[in-house]
Amino acid sequence: MITFDAITAGDELPPLTRVITREDVRAYAEAGGDRNPLHLDDDVARKAGFDGVIAHGMFTMGHLSACLTRWLGDVSPIRAMRVPFRAPVSPGDTIVAGGRVRTVEARTRSAIVELWVRVERDGSTQHPIKRGEAELRFPDEN
Repeated sequence: MITFDAITAGDELPPLTRVITREDVRAYAEAGGDRNPLHLDDDVARKAGFDGVIAHGMFTMGHLSACLTRWLGDVSPIRAMRVPFRAPVSPGDTIVAGGRVRTVEARTRSAIVELWVRVERDGSTQHPIKRGEAELRFPDEN
């Protein structure tokens, strides 16, 4: 587990990459009970303006959470996460989650981490999640 004393403003989280599959989206829909046809039926998704089914926003956030917890080595320092969903993610997309420590506060043993998820599409970078943040607080080591 990373310690508070090892964190410095500007530290980058190691990126976490995942290729989204239809099976991922279907499994998430079944596990979470969100069977919205946008996530399961290409025809419905196309009628709504998408190229086909899209992943749940919370699935993408879950990948981002995995990136953060892998870096931390433990979930206990996470006090809150806020993420704006800005673009859909589709099967076949390769998403990359990452972040950077924005601030470190020694008095409260806390830190704010900027978070994002990016995807390369049509020769450009898009951000399904951009300007997210996590509030971390570490216990005293006494």
